[in-house]
Amino acid sequence: MPLIVTHGWPGSIIEQLKVIAPLTDPTAFGGRAEDAFDVVIPSMPGYGFSGKPAATGWDPARIARAWVVLMKRLGYTRFVAQGGDWGAVVTDVMATQTPPELVGIHTSMPGAVPAIVSKAIASGGPPPSGLSDEEKRTYEKLKSFFATSAYWAFEMATRPQTLYGIADSPVGLAAWLIDHGDGDAEPAAAITEAMRRSKDGQSKGQLTRDDVLDNITLYWLTTTGVSSARLYWENKLPFFDVKSVTIPVAVSVFPGELYQAPRSWAERAYPKLVYYNKVEKGGHFAAWEQPQLFAEELRAGFKAMRK
Repeated sequence: MPLIVTHGWPGSIIEQLKVIAPLTDPTAFGGRAEDAFDVVIPSMPGYGFSGKPAATGWDPARIARAWVVLMKRLGYTRFVAQGGDWGAVVTDVMATQTPPELVGIHTSMPGAVPAIVSKAIASGGPPPSGLSDEEKRTYEKLKSFFATSAYWAFEMATRPQTLYGIADSPVGLAAWLIDHGDGDAEPAAAITEAMRRSKDGQSKGQLTRDDVLDNITLYWLTTTGVSSARLYWENKLPFFDVKSVTIPVAVSVFPGELYQAPRSWAERAYPKLVYYNKVEKGGHFAAWEQPQLFAEELRAGFKAMRK
C-alpha cells in the first residue's frame, strides 16, 4: 500500500526516518508481509531540502494538492496518507479535496475540536454546557495551551521574516527549535520531554541527542529556519478544528500530544472513522520517539483500507 507521510514544525523528514524499516519490512518487526507499505516522506516547501517558496500561496491546501501530484507522478493510482502537527492539517485538507486516488488517512493529531468548543476557547470563557468529564478536561488543556504556550506560533504567524536571528546563529536556531515552553504542553518542549523520558528510562522512548541535533543541523545547513516559519503566516485554517473530512479515517491518540481527542469528538469530526485507539506512550513526535508503536498503529489503522 502506497503511503505518504507528512512531518510538521519544528520537525522535518528526520522525524520519520526510523519508521521506514518497520513500515516497508514489517516481517522484521513483528508484522506480516501483507502489512507492508511503499513509503513516501516529502519535505514540505520551505523545509530542509525542499526549495524555499519565492512567492506567497504555499499554504496547507496547496501543499496537499502538490502531494497528490507527487504521488501520481510516482505512479501511484491508489494511496493513503498520514500526518502529525502540520502534517495532520495537510492530510486533513488533502482528504477534503477528495482526490480519487486517496482512499483514507491516519492522523496522530486529529482536527476534531467542535466549533462550539473552539469558540469558547477563543473567548476565554467557561466550557460549553453538555460536555462530558473527558471533554471538559480536553477543553481546559486546549484553553491553557492557547493562553500560555502558543506565542511562538503567533510570532511566526504574524512576523516570520523578523526571526533573522535563527538564520544568523546556530545557537539561536537550536534554542528556537528545542525549547520555549513548559513540559509537554507544546511541540518544541515535547522534544526535551521525550529526551528526558528516554534518558531516565521512564519509557522505551528512542529520542536521543543525536536525533535532535540531526534535525537542527538539517534546518541550519539548508538555512530553512525562517522559510519554514512562513507556513504559519500562510495558514488561515484553525489548527485543531473540524475540516469536514468524509473519507475513511484512522486516529491514534498519544498521551504526550498537544491534546487527546475524545472518541466522541473524533466520531463527529470523521463520520467514516474506521479506527480509534489510545496508546500508552509517545507524544507529539510519535514516529520519532516511538517508531515501532507508531508503525503498529499505522498497520492497524489502515488495515480496513487495504481492501
